Amino acid sequence: MERRPGVPRLLREINDRAALELLLATGPMTRGQIGELTGLSKVTASQTLARLEERGLVEVVGTQGGGRGPNAALYSVIPSSAYVAGLEIGPGLISTAVADINGRTVAQVTVDPNGHDDPVAAVHDAVMKACRSAKVGVGKLRGVVIGTPGVVDPRSGDVRFSFDLPGWHEGIHEALAGDLKREVTIENDVNLAAIAERSDGAAKGLDDFVLLWSDRGLGMAVMLGGKLYRGRSGSAGEIGYLPVPGVPLPEDIRTSPGRLPSLAGGLQSLVSAEAVTELARSHGFEAESAGTCVEVAVAAGAAGEPLLDEIAHRLALGVAAVCVILDPGLVVLGGEVGHAGGRSLTSRVEEAVAKICPVRPQVATSTVEGNQVLRGAVLAALDQAREELFTS
Repeated sequence: MERRPGVPRLLREINDRAALELLLATGPMTRGQIGELTGLSKVTASQTLARLEERGLVEVVGTQGGGRGPNAALYSVIPSSAYVAGLEIGPGLISTAVADINGRTVAQVTVDPNGHDDPVAAVHDAVMKACRSAKVGVGKLRGVVIGTPGVVDPRSGDVRFSFDLPGWHEGIHEALAGDLKREVTIENDVNLAAIAERSDGAAKGLDDFVLLWSDRGLGMAVMLGGKLYRGRSGSAGEIGYLPVPGVPLPEDIRTSPGRLPSLAGGLQSLVSAEAVTELARSHGFEAESAGTCVEVAVAAGAAGEPLLDEIAHRLALGVAAVCVILDPGLVVLGGEVGHAGGRSLTSRVEEAVAKICPVRPQVATSTVEGNQVLRGAVLAALDQAREELFTS
């Protein structure tokens, strides 16, 4: 019989990966539990765990009793075997989180990049500060994912177009990787928010949904078949430029760097934070932010209903346009305005969409806690780091 020396090695790699994936997904387990859930024999499970211990990836963290024999050892992935960094880049602040391979955040810092005109220097300082806070060497980072507003070119990995980040030009992606001496991924911030929504929020476990993000600007993420849909040029989801009745068409959107997209016409001019604040003022609600305006309107009961009705009508124009094409089943409202509206807003959007569209989706408020974009960046970085561990 012809020998196939590559097969045993391949089988070992498959077994190692199966055990690692299981431990990362479920936490500490015994050898017997790992064998039962992966289909490995006791001998093979023992050999697999021995290899993973030798590689410094798993360790015994305790014991589990309950059987007739001695207590069984509990194995877990060593948290310090790898770390990741997630970043959210805004025009005024950079937020950075460092997490261990199990997904536990060990440090989170926010810095003001105003002292740096160079995006590479600003990101470098933010990552270094977060790593120092976490007491983790930058060399331990196995994944770095950066969330930014605007369009990210899926071919080059660069920010191709962003009103808020005029300094993020072609070549930044390569420069960041060279500076940090590791692969870096730049991703649209709303896409990252959708990753967090599918992991921890209202769309948990769903393969098909859209996230409509109403904040300083207006954006949308599309999740189809469990994967983000970015489009050929990375522009899928730029719903702020959707032409809608009653407002000017977007014009010359590339000729005014530094200006908010809300000034460019389209749906953005109706439901950005700036537009909602102006609308709230016309209804007699004054507050520092659009989110607070919506919260006050919700708390005001009947007095706030006209404002909520108008916001819902405006949002429904975008939701209906998306639903007649994609029919996603679930639309999640996020960002400052979406979070603030709660069920008072989502129920109104559902009703408004039903009046103008043959598709009636479920509309829900985002339920991800904390910085959703940052959480999505960490999750995306974890996927990269774990894949590297699985295949190394």
